Amino acid sequence: MRKILLATLPLMLATSVFAADNSSTNYNIVNIQAEASKDVHNDQMLAVLYIEKSNAQTAILANQINQAMNQATTLGQKYPTVKMETGQQSTYPIYDNDSQKLKEWRSRAEVRLKSTDFKAMSQLISTLQNTFQTESIQFNVSDQQRQLVENELMVSASQNFQKRAQLITQTWQKNKYQLVNLDLRSNEQSFIQPRMLMASSKMMAASAPPAQDFNAGDSKVSVTASGSIQLD
Repeated sequence: MRKILLATLPLMLATSVFAADNSSTNYNIVNIQAEASKDVHNDQMLAVLYIEKSNAQTAILANQINQAMNQATTLGQKYPTVKMETGQQSTYPIYDNDSQKLKEWRSRAEVRLKSTDFKAMSQLISTLQNTFQTESIQFNVSDQQRQLVENELMVSASQNFQKRAQLITQTWQKNKYQLVNLDLRSNEQSFIQPRMLMASSKMMAASAPPAQDFNAGDSKVSVTASGSIQLD
């Protein structure tokens, strides 16, 4: 019986000390949030183009899609400053509305483009539009540029957090404060170009549409500093 009491006593003491420390830590805790933001010119362009075809024979349909995608890849290699990736691809049956019998097969494939070279992107998109249609165009801040801006905003957000902490400390007539925790998070609001309306494939086959001049606009990059302080 004595051995059990001796073994239990340190555990009880440890629990009491932990409870006291936890109560002290949560005393006079204030949650604060501050933000710093900046409008940054969008230096990167992203575009999604797609091709969609239908045919009663799946083999012929697959060959048409593959040929178009291979031609797009070959064309993209002429623009080394543009990164091209294969996007989503799908093939599904089309049924007759009346008889509900299989009418044909339809296939859709995408290519995704990304670059900071707007001129090359515009020329490549213009040429691809002989075969492909534009799904969407989006502008944002490149990773390299965003990193530079976020580093700057982290400093500003932290300084704004400190100013609020000092203001609260003075308002509550405390001598000082201690930082309990701090979380820094970044956010970016990008600009999306409306979907471009395309002419029919027969009209596009005659000649490539002229390259478009894009207005990339700005994105708002912000860093939020949120955390807790303890007033002493």
